[in-house]
Amino acid sequence: MKKGKRQNYLILAGMLLAVFLISNSCGKKEEPKAPYKIGGIFAITGPASFLGEPERNSMELLAEQINAEGGINGHPIELVIYDTEGDATKAVLSTNKLIEKDNVLAIVGPSRSGTTLAVIPIVEKARVPLISCAASVKITTPVKAWVFKTPQTDVMAVAKIYDYIKSQGIDKIAILTVSNAFGDSGRQQLLEQSAKYGYEIVADERFGPKDTDMTPQLTKIRALQPQAIICWGTNPGPAVIAKNMQQLGIKIPLYQSHGVASKKFIELAGDAADGIILPAGKILVAADLPDSDPQKQILQKYITDYEAKYKMAVSGFGGYAWDGLQILAQALEKAGDDRAKIRDEIEKIDGYVGISGIFRFSPQDHNGLNKDEAFVMVRIVDGNWQIIK
Repeated sequence: MKKGKRQNYLILAGMLLAVFLISNSCGKKEEPKAPYKIGGIFAITGPASFLGEPERNSMELLAEQINAEGGINGHPIELVIYDTEGDATKAVLSTNKLIEKDNVLAIVGPSRSGTTLAVIPIVEKARVPLISCAASVKITTPVKAWVFKTPQTDVMAVAKIYDYIKSQGIDKIAILTVSNAFGDSGRQQLLEQSAKYGYEIVADERFGPKDTDMTPQLTKIRALQPQAIICWGTNPGPAVIAKNMQQLGIKIPLYQSHGVASKKFIELAGDAADGIILPAGKILVAADLPDSDPQKQILQKYITDYEAKYKMAVSGFGGYAWDGLQILAQALEKAGDDRAKIRDEIEKIDGYVGISGIFRFSPQDHNGLNKDEAFVMVRIVDGNWQIIK
């Protein structure tokens, strides 16, 4: 073969080989990465649906946003969510199913303190990270290795209320608490912290979660002449108490816990809600926060995104699950699909600015919030929230 022809042949062969390699390379598709499977257990239906429904919605919304941006290191998030209906037995069954059948890497929820306390032994034994959406300080105190929580604790809420009423010159109070895990934990804090603040508790009354009339308890309280009443519970009981006080003509201030920090309470209580004061997450007054507040921009985006998708008012309760999944996403980015490493990375998170506050976890603190950053005092005025400055 002549030299020129041989060179042309080699050039043509090289071009054909290049075309083949390029086309072969383009034809190959990168294998999709396995999803990171995360569990959720919320009271989506039943009496605590005002907690669980926005929690489920928020978790699904955030998962959609993360997946739209490419997932976590290329891994999409796959959610497996069960409805506990606020029932401890169903929470236990759902937790076992998530661990044994669904093989999730971590769990967000449950919605309530009682259901969370019921599942803690299960996740601790199975060594699966749990980020609770419930308030009781007993969930993370004493610290449990595999259990974290995103809501502000009742310890913080009581201290916030007590700080405020001290400034109002009140030192003689009555407490009225619901007979469940949330109410029991709040009542304990109200009693324990009262001595530190120098308060005299003249009445210590209880009510059932399904009670529809608290006039007997309020009649007793009125006779003891407190300067204020503190109610600790979640809907519908606290709204009944507000209405009963109005009906009885009891004019002293009524303070509520953060357990009623949603529009649902105002709907249930009607005009009896006006004037009620409570500690709440900043989400209720996001528009009124100064621009310098590190949470403001994050809160406003969450509110906009949530209300655009679900066509309903946002609540701080949904933010508990949003924060839970955001915290998990940060841990997954560093830990991958290793439960023990996920747990370790959650514990290292320091400075995550979320819906419920700024989280600074540590081996000694699995809630990571403080009352001054996580709470503001708000008053209900004409059916809306007004920040107390």
